[in-house]
Parts: sequence; C-alpha cells; structure tokens
Amino acid sequence: LIRKHGGTIDAVLAHAEACRARIAAQDDAAGRAAALDHALAAALADQAQVADALHRSRAAAAPKLAAAVVEGLADLAMEGASFDVRLEPQEPGPTGADGVEILLAPNSGVPAAPVRDAASGGELSRVMLALLAIAGEGGRAGSVSTLVFDEIDAGIGGQTARAVGARLQRLAGERQVLCITHLPQVASLAERHFSIEKDPGADPVRTTVTQLGEQQVVGELVRMLGGDADDVGARRLARELRKAA
Repeated sequence: LIRKHGGTIDAVLAHAEACRARIAAQDDAAGRAAALDHALAAALADQAQVADALHRSRAAAAPKLAAAVVEGLADLAMEGASFDVRLEPQEPGPTGADGVEILLAPNSGVPAAPVRDAASGGELSRVMLALLAIAGEGGRAGSVSTLVFDEIDAGIGGQTARAVGARLQRLAGERQVLCITHLPQVASLAERHFSIEKDPGADPVRTTVTQLGEQQVVGELVRMLGGDADDVGARRLARELRKAA
C-alpha cells in the first residue's frame, strides 16, 4: 500500500480518506442529482424571466428605431424607403431569446427584404450612417466620442453625396468624426483635411498623413474632381464647394 499510494503512511491514510469521501458522494448521488435538478430549474426560470424582459424592451424599441432610421434615410436622399426590425424567437443564448432581422425596402412599392440582400453598396452605406448617427445623437451613446467612417460614401455621387456629407457635418457638431472619402462633395464639408499618400517604392511601404492648408484643400478637391492644376473650371468649382461648406 505504501509503495502504491505515495510512499508514506500519511499518504496512504490521505488516500483512504479520499476514497471514503468518494464512496459517500456516490451513496448520496440521488440527493445530489435532485439538488442539481432544482438548481437547473431555478436558473432556467431566471433565464426565461430575463429573456422575456429583454424581448419586451426590444419590441418597444424596434418601431422607434425604425422610424428614426426612415427619417434619417430621407435626409440621405432615400425618400420612400422603409426600414423594419423583426424579432423571431430562438433558443436562449448570451444575447437573449430573439433573432433580430433588419429589413429594408430601398424604394416605395418594393417589398422589404433583409438588408444584407436588399441594399446596394451605396444604400448600405446610408443605412449604416443613419444607424450610427442615431446611436450618437444627443449623447445617447455617451461613450462614443469618436466615429470613424471608412468610405461610407461608396457607391453614391451627385446630390446624394452632398446629402451624406451634410449629415456627417451635422454629426461632427456633437463629436469627432473621421471620414475617409474620395468624393469632393463630402471632403469639402470637413473642418480639417488630411491627405493620405502611400509610397510603394519605400521598403517597407510607407504611408504619410499630412494636414492640409486651405489652398492645398482646394488643390486636392480639384484633383478629386478630375481636373489638373491648370483647370480653371475645376478650381472655381472647388472654391465654390468650400464656400458652400
């Protein structure tokens, strides 16, 4: 026994005590199983109560969110679009007992479909901008002091681009907004401008960020408009865009 269970009398006695505890636990297996069943039932009841409260909160918030997004989309040249948040029951998990599906009809008379299927690149960009703007308005997302939009204007142009830029500008009145854009209608509205240039000839490749003065901003807008340094019309339009900002 000593050789098998630790090499000392004390080790053998400790092993014997551990064996007695295991036997006692097995003898009371039915009682322990009943206690575990009771604890599980209590936990499931708590889970159901919390999931139901979360569902009711979501059900109350969904139409308010939908209405706010529709209003925001109208400001982004998507008048007539509809937006809906659908809740479907699912097995309870860390996020509750609801499956959440966002539905979009980009134009009136078009049936709503999941936004991942219904939205083009430009429409998806505007839905994201509307949602992020709602999350950041009026301090409702107090911890969100900075919003970053990486080419949120992809797939749009013309007056729609101007509307997106104006919405970003209003949002920037409440918090810091960083926006990467290739559209002059959007870039012209910013308070501060930075040029980002990549040098693929460097080893390793180097990216340089430079803050621009007003004349440099006009020059960049000319380039974004497709003009060159001597393009009088493009330069005049660039100055008009800056003046309108």
